[in-house]
Amino acid sequence: MSEFLVSINPATGAEISRHTISTPQQTEQALQQAVTTFNNWRKLSFEQRATVLKKIAETLRKHKDKLIRLAASEMGKPLAQGNYEVEKCASTLEFYAERGAEFLKNEWVQTDAIRSYVSFQPLGTVLAIMPWNFPYWQVFRAFAPAAMAGNVMILKHASNVSGCALAMEEIVLEAGAPEGLFKTLLLPAAAVEPLIDDARIAAVTLTGSTAAGRKVAAAAGRNLKKAVLELGGSDPYIVLADADMDKAQEIALRGRLVNSGQSCIAAKRFVVHTSRKAEFEQRFAEAMQQATWGNPLEGEYRIGPMARIDLRNELHEQVMKSVAMGATLLCGGYIPEGPGAYYPPTVLTNVTKGMPAYDEELFGPAAAIIEAHSEEEAMNIANDTIYGLGGGIISANIDHAEMLAATELQAGNCFVNDFVHSDPHLPFGGIKQSGYGRELGTYGIREFVNIKSVYVK
Repeated sequence: MSEFLVSINPATGAEISRHTISTPQQTEQALQQAVTTFNNWRKLSFEQRATVLKKIAETLRKHKDKLIRLAASEMGKPLAQGNYEVEKCASTLEFYAERGAEFLKNEWVQTDAIRSYVSFQPLGTVLAIMPWNFPYWQVFRAFAPAAMAGNVMILKHASNVSGCALAMEEIVLEAGAPEGLFKTLLLPAAAVEPLIDDARIAAVTLTGSTAAGRKVAAAAGRNLKKAVLELGGSDPYIVLADADMDKAQEIALRGRLVNSGQSCIAAKRFVVHTSRKAEFEQRFAEAMQQATWGNPLEGEYRIGPMARIDLRNELHEQVMKSVAMGATLLCGGYIPEGPGAYYPPTVLTNVTKGMPAYDEELFGPAAAIIEAHSEEEAMNIANDTIYGLGGGIISANIDHAEMLAATELQAGNCFVNDFVHSDPHLPFGGIKQSGYGRELGTYGIREFVNIKSVYVK
């Protein structure tokens, strides 16, 4: 086993840095420190915790330029999107600092007791296992509610963004947070299960692939520990017959190309009514072809490289297999010459069940267009997936589209006339093989607490 975690710049293929894997002694020290810190942190008032979270937000903004360039170097994120990501982390920390006490206040219940109520108490150390695609946001959207509730966190980040992981720990410490409130361990995937087995880990949160989710769920279940899993997705966007095509094109483009298409909630399958299919194909393919792509450190491109060469090659294989099975390639669909993990914006149409573009998650800038002859067929196609993270409906009839989103679309996040995105005000998570549990909102901060009934008579 290698002693290092290596970061490769996906735009150039050059090695950026290598980080020494945390030793067993360092892991043990982190676990011991987490217990000590938790015993003190949980006793602080909400106001005291809020002060620390607000200072972390301030420190994030102070180092924003460094963080943006680090993400661009390690996983290829365009600078403007990196700027938005860091700002969203800071605002979410502030959101929970301001609302956490309200979300976790005692809920009084009338019984035959003198007093009876529900109290929300922290669990302890939360192990966060996070992916590379949003190297800061995935972490802070879990950390902010967990810490405000009184928990502490140990982070096991994706190996290719180790620099981002260490930078976050430095920022939390610089902000004046107690040592052990947030600790990064640089570990290979094989070290995850032993950590979950450790009695000092109280709960686990994972954002990642469905395959990784199964392994973490099995380990957490074996130890009877709470887990929140936000896994893969193949989000359908239904373009109904009455859709405004300008709006449909804009939503489709933004939804498909967010984070260079490397997002669990990116738009992936466009289910289009027969009467609008030809127009949507033309407009969407033209828009995708016009999207600029290149090295994010050399220009303001809409799309950067994919995070790794192997992921780019896997996406290309899915596209080519779908074409071989009868899909029509409208644009893209080739591996560019030269270094880097680039893949051009790609659109497939005439996609049908059994093709990778229909059945599998396309994790990159490739979109599938699927024809539906009726609204009922469109809903059936949208729901014909193992995933259930997000989905959208584009229609001029807002009330009808809202009804479909609320009652018929099978996903945890259903949007009308907009692309799916997370918001700290709303719970975020999926169903089916997209995972379980919720982050963000009131529900997110209550995931890692003991929901305790107190009865006094």
